[in-house]
Amino acid sequence: MESNDGSPVSSPVELGALFSDLVRLETELWDVVDRRLRSDHDLPLSWFEPMQVIARVEDCRVADIADALSITVGGVSKLVDRIESAGWCERGPNPNDARSSVLALTPVGRRVLEAANASFVDELAVRLSAAVSPQRLGAFASTVRDLRQHIANRQEGTR
Repeated sequence: MESNDGSPVSSPVELGALFSDLVRLETELWDVVDRRLRSDHDLPLSWFEPMQVIARVEDCRVADIADALSITVGGVSKLVDRIESAGWCERGPNPNDARSSVLALTPVGRRVLEAANASFVDELAVRLSAAVSPQRLGAFASTVRDLRQHIANRQEGTR
């Protein structure tokens, strides 16, 4: 392993085990949150996340969701097709680019998302906030953000 300046660094953490724990945590957390949203709102987590982005981003495009969620445009397009078929979002003309469309939640979609947000926050509180102190959770969140930014920066440098 190398430090930022390229010199070797020894790590007290076994990085392979950390990777495994992070991947398993993501999978296990996804599964419990997905079950809760499906049970309470008949809303898969895979739809909830794009709907959050649509609600948050003005003149939201499929590419905006792909960027926000680190997934492919093709995958997002298929998800949006399903959300639209459910009547929870709609496509409209993009005022800035006739080649693409913008997405908006329908009134029903906004109500579903609002109700689902309460369940989402509650489930995360049960699974995360109840497990560790706010300070440790805050430090973990900061570390995850730093790691994601480092990986993104390294990927940009290799393009």
